[in-house]
Amino acid sequence: MTDLERDIAQLIIETLALEHLTANDIAVDQPLFGQGLGLDSVDALELALALQNRYGLRIASDSRDARRHFETVRSLAAYVGNASCAG
Repeated sequence: MTDLERDIAQLIIETLALEHLTANDIAVDQPLFGQGLGLDSVDALELALALQNRYGLRIASDSRDARRHFETVRSLAAYVGNASCAG
């Protein structure tokens, strides 16, 4: 797990009040929704706002790529890393 992946996993825990988990409990390739971590659309909105506040980026909810970015911690880290390099 990279530092960015760990930071994003911790952000998920803090944002969604998942105190029973640690960053190491969330595998970087574990699905965040459905049978994975079990997040829902409200969680996605809260997480998008937290990502915006922490990293200064926006993920448009109507973006075709938004669902792909939110698949796993790894995909979120890749998006944040790419957006940081582009910005």
